[in-house]
Amino acid sequence: MEHQYFKRNVDKTLLEWSREPVRKPLLLRGARQIGKSSAVRHLGRQFKHFIEINFEENKEAAALFDTSLSPQKICEQLALLYKTPIIPGETLLFFDEVQSCPPAISKLRYFYEKYTELHVIAAGSLLEFALEEIPSFGVGRIRSLFMFPFSFNEFLIAMNDEMLVEAIKAASPNEPLSEPIHQLLLNKFKTFLIIGGMPEAVSQYVQKEDLLNGEYVLNDIITVLKTDFAKYRKKTPLLLLNEIFESVMHQTEGKFVYERASPGSSALAIRQALDLLIMAGLVHPVTHTAANGIPLGAERNNKFKRIIPCDTGIFLQTLGLRAEILPANDFFAVNKGALAEIFVGLELLKAASCYKQLELFCWQRSANPDTSKGSAQVDFLIQKGSNIIPIEVKSGTQGSMQSLRLFMNEKNIKRGVRTSLENFGYSGDIETYPLYAIGNLN
Repeated sequence: MEHQYFKRNVDKTLLEWSREPVRKPLLLRGARQIGKSSAVRHLGRQFKHFIEINFEENKEAAALFDTSLSPQKICEQLALLYKTPIIPGETLLFFDEVQSCPPAISKLRYFYEKYTELHVIAAGSLLEFALEEIPSFGVGRIRSLFMFPFSFNEFLIAMNDEMLVEAIKAASPNEPLSEPIHQLLLNKFKTFLIIGGMPEAVSQYVQKEDLLNGEYVLNDIITVLKTDFAKYRKKTPLLLLNEIFESVMHQTEGKFVYERASPGSSALAIRQALDLLIMAGLVHPVTHTAANGIPLGAERNNKFKRIIPCDTGIFLQTLGLRAEILPANDFFAVNKGALAEIFVGLELLKAASCYKQLELFCWQRSANPDTSKGSAQVDFLIQKGSNIIPIEVKSGTQGSMQSLRLFMNEKNIKRGVRTSLENFGYSGDIETYPLYAIGNLN
């Protein structure tokens, strides 16, 4: 039985790519189990012919790429193997789990140079590891496209709540939502936090609307992700990867402290393990910047990073906190409010252009005993054109904005954003966005 497909934001981008008269092969990148293959299969319905090659399963096909055959000759062989014609303009050729066949990644550039009229997409998890081994895999000849789990808006669409998505997009601090709609969205938002955005978890909830059963699905997903750790073993011990992954879940608020992550392990070993988890898309760094101008990365401080997990459902399930969310009117009680920050960070990543992986930044100032300056922090900073927009995350509806105002005064920034459980509006001169609508900023 064919699984139900839920519309994704990436669908429009994939369709536009397929209609370009001259196009580069696409490399679809992102963590395991976030729906990359399903999105390509969905696009495949637009073509007369579709060939999907899974390089983990089909060693016969993989062997063709280890030769000096031209792209056209490879396609002739693939057409025979799969008993499907490969005709430019009519066939979509899909290389799945391409990280298992580095020669196929290397060959992608030749599809652009010598067979540009053919539609070719490659996808895989742990791709970053394979790309490390290929010094120049075709920069300028291959287009990368980054995918993430479902956003809140994508979840609403899966739930047939497309009208609510349009309402969110149309709202702003100048035009807030009506209070009944805002309350309705808050309830759906809490449900989404518990389920998370992994397609299997979303699909299960859409079909059954059963949060309890979702625990089993999330446990299965976590098990699969951890099983993947074995594939990193030649780089980092399995036990250490598990330790660091668990530590990220417990260190989501404030700076990630290596010593707390794995007492007894060297800072270098911990850093390498953390870098692998980041490369695999399982966790995301939020890096401190002095933020005196743009680009934000110019004054980054790599010694200060917050680390957030790739999904709120996985986060809550790992810590056993799912049951705490629905009755809560303030998430501060839930892991000290880190949940709201995780959600906002992930939504900012998901709302950015899928052709470029957004970097997340924050700002922090330690108290200085020699001056009157106290400590202050701003949860997220984003760049909008030539402007920096600071974002302060509140886990409830209360809380001062002292740090946000201080940052704006210090850096002479005119626009600041507070995001919380409140409706759209203004807190003095600062714009207020509901947590569920933070994607509107991008």
